[in-house]
Amino acid sequence: MVHTLVCDDAPQFKLITDELALCWVHEGRHYKKLSPVVACHQELLDQFLDEFWDYYRELLAYTDSPSAELARELKSKFWKLFDTKSGYEQLDERKRLTVAKASELLLVLEHPELPLHNNPAELAARTMVQRRNISYATQTTEGTKAWDTFMSLVATTRKLGISFFEYVRSAYF
Repeated sequence: MVHTLVCDDAPQFKLITDELALCWVHEGRHYKKLSPVVACHQELLDQFLDEFWDYYRELLAYTDSPSAELARELKSKFWKLFDTKSGYEQLDERKRLTVAKASELLLVLEHPELPLHNNPAELAARTMVQRRNISYATQTTEGTKAWDTFMSLVATTRKLGISFFEYVRSAYF
């Protein structure tokens, strides 16, 4: 059973794990989608995004050297960053949505071993989907299982810096 899952905030993940940690990169993408028309709103957004990624870097530093005091400080900074009104209505609404996910975004303060994003997993899945589309999928259930196993081995060996060819040769020949 999976106890903690790091993912985006898609609803299908909500009931499959005890604890859900949300991906900070996905959260940041919501803000990148804002498109202010007024110059002062663009400035507010740019300033906020700088502060967002500064905060993200502080969370990364925390995972390397966690402490109860630093966790309290980062929690306080979270509320200051996301609960402060900017005057740009769409930004403030987006911040309100982030505040609603505070416990999932700040789970890393209780579990510093958690990654702050799930991009490696998503990139591996995207590679599998691209290859499936190129090859027009498989013809049987057994073929799908074999393909998934093969692609998982390729992704795992790549992630570990091991030659897939050498792995297969040493494991099976």
